[in-house]
Amino acid sequence: MHEPTSPLGMKERPRRNRRTASIRALVRETRLHPSQFILPLFVMEGEKRSLPITAMPGVHRFTRDRLLDEAKEAHRLGISAVALFPVIPETKKDSSASESMNALGLLPETVRALKEAIPGLTVITDVAMDPYSLDGHDGLVRDGSILNDETLPILAAMAINQAKAGADIVAPSDMMDGRVGYLRRALDEAGYSEVGILAYTAKYASGFYGPFREALDSAPKHGDKKTYQMDMANRREAWREARLDISEGADIVMVKPALPYLDIISDLKARFDVPVAAYQVSGEYSMIQAGAAAGYIDGKSVMLESLLAIRRAGADMILTYAAIQAAQWLSEG
Repeated sequence: MHEPTSPLGMKERPRRNRRTASIRALVRETRLHPSQFILPLFVMEGEKRSLPITAMPGVHRFTRDRLLDEAKEAHRLGISAVALFPVIPETKKDSSASESMNALGLLPETVRALKEAIPGLTVITDVAMDPYSLDGHDGLVRDGSILNDETLPILAAMAINQAKAGADIVAPSDMMDGRVGYLRRALDEAGYSEVGILAYTAKYASGFYGPFREALDSAPKHGDKKTYQMDMANRREAWREARLDISEGADIVMVKPALPYLDIISDLKARFDVPVAAYQVSGEYSMIQAGAAAGYIDGKSVMLESLLAIRRAGADMILTYAAIQAAQWLSEG
């Protein structure tokens, strides 16, 4: 027996499209899929070891052999790509990041191992000086200042070293002016025109990076990164950065962090015709994990909701430490 006709005379009732799970699935506007995830991985020297990162529950530093196992599991679950971040011993750091140009170094050897073990996996490598630098900054430091133009040849040599090892995409995270164009020319001239560039386009000077810096032991030894990372108050500046990066040859632009900057993700998606990536950074991830551990929130539902929000804002792909866990949840329906 049906309810009587409503005396309200309403023709439009949005709740009709929410009435059952199957109807909700039919009209769902945004979907999450493991192929949209990029898994960041921390690689360290040694063998058969993994070290938990205290500030990032569930995340580890891996030696290369253990990292391969983690990457294989990610690929099995349908995750398209991994992004590599090397943990460089202090003894191998110097002011010019010379270890980043070592063809037999930790990162290029890991890239080779991944491409051999999992040919279908996209491997993304970080281009910035801070993991290799005694100063902990993304650029060359002189008299307390971060030098822009003098940094670019170092970044180019680093990117070419990564491309030679087999990296599919290099990801300059340094925020030096002009680095995308400089890298594009250097890669093309070296014969790596097919290697893509994922530019950290709108990388904000954020308080959400703390756990990551513990993971890499890469915090600045002096000062901060506010002269090259973006001011958190600025929106239009991100449009300018994106315009410049795209004109210089960026294949993908990125917003970092993600959830506090959904407006920036939406802006770049609406204004530009290249794919947009977003990085759910360590602080975002760790807050959800901490809240779940304390019993304040349902960790699974909040993590998936946050990832869905990033996608809904316009991100085509998401770097997230929860990639494997989220992929498992999605496979379970």
